[in-house]
Order: sequence, then C-alpha cells, then structure tokens
Amino acid sequence: MSRPVTIVTGGSRGIGAATCVRLAADGHDLVLGYLSDRSAAQATADAVRAAAPQARCVTVPCDTSQERDVERLFDTARAALGPVTGLVNNAGVTGPLGRLAEARTENLRRVVEVNLLGYLLCCRRAARDMAGSGGGAIVNVSSAAATLGSPDEYVHYAATKAATDALTVGLAKELGPDGIRVNAVAPGVIETDMHAAMGDPDRPAKAAAVTPLRRPGQPQEIAAAIAWLLSPEASYATGAVLRVAGGR
Repeated sequence: MSRPVTIVTGGSRGIGAATCVRLAADGHDLVLGYLSDRSAAQATADAVRAAAPQARCVTVPCDTSQERDVERLFDTARAALGPVTGLVNNAGVTGPLGRLAEARTENLRRVVEVNLLGYLLCCRRAARDMAGSGGGAIVNVSSAAATLGSPDEYVHYAATKAATDALTVGLAKELGPDGIRVNAVAPGVIETDMHAAMGDPDRPAKAAAVTPLRRPGQPQEIAAAIAWLLSPEASYATGAVLRVAGGR
C-alpha cells in the first residue's frame, strides 16, 4: 500500500516538528515546510528518519503568506513524493505580547498574513489537489485563544485563530462532497520556544496556575491529536475543533 503524503507547515520546531515525527511513525511521508531555519528543519528531518527509517521527508523553505511559496511547496511535494493526501496548517506567528493599543501595524499585518491568509492559501491549494486525486484530510492548528480572547497578550492573534475555526467549519461543509475532511486542533499553552520569541519564556510555567491540569502541554500531546484527525480512525470526523488545552 502507498504511504500517505502529508505537508506540515512550520514543521521545523515545536508542535510542527513533533507532528512530523509522530506522522512518520504512523506511516506518513512528509513534506516539511519551514520559514528560514534550515538547520532546525534538517534536525527535524533527521528525527523523522530516526523514528521511521522507511519514511521519506523533504524540507522546503516556505513563507506561507506568499502565494508563490505555497504553490512551490505543493509542487515540490507532488514531484518528490506523489499526490498530497494530508495538510497540517501549523505555521503561525504571534508578534510581541502586549495590549492591542500598543501593537505596531507591521506586527498586526504579519500575524494576519501568516495565520489567516497563509492558512487560506494552503487550504485552497490542498482543496484543488485533493479533489483531483480522490480526497484527503486537512488539520488546521487553531488555539484556545480563539475563545479566550487573550486580553493584554495578543487579541490580534486570538482573532486569527477564531477565523481559523470558522474556516475549518465552513470548508468542511464545502469539501465534504469531494471526500476531503477538514478539522482543527486548538492547543492551550504548550511548552515551545514560541513564548521566548514573543517575550515571555516563563509563560508556560505561569499558565499552569490557571490550567485545571496544573501544567502546560507538550508538543507531542498536540501531535497525537493531529495524527488521529488525519488517520482512518477519524474517518467520520469533519468540521470539528478538538480542544487540547488542559481544561482551559
């Protein structure tokens, strides 16, 4: 049997990297999209091969907010591995933490372009390719911020994740007749380097106090949810937003 071919955007670190390793162990071939850190992408590709020596993994630099990059990502996937059967829309940015009144326009624009336009561009191309090759599955990485709002931190990021949930529900209804399932995973606070990048490396530990499970999540826990939604075991799940947020 042929192996599923899955694109993971933002696959060089955090949730994306954990997802690549998990999917490889589950029998997928991977196309790992990354923005600029080639060494991190190669390290993830090495981890994929260590987890599943038979897995193929291609790394592709890609800014998902740019149409030409998204088209090249999917073209490379098809040329190297065959028809794409899965997409994990994971690439995302937050910008610095802070109140909206203090946010810089260029940061707001970048968050919207990556987190929303990037998801739309990737979903559009996936819809075209999967409809022409017999179906597939898309998982959008959302956030618990979509319903919490994240005041004083990044309401602009939360707004893009609420849009991700709407995209997931609407596209699931639109693409169901084509045999394409569309779901989302909404993580809570997960231990990744994203928090240091936004200016608060201790944020996961602080979040534990207000999380019912009293701890932050791990990337592998989100990867497990993504892997299930892509698997045949989730064959009747579409339009779902699976919250994996420790009770928040």
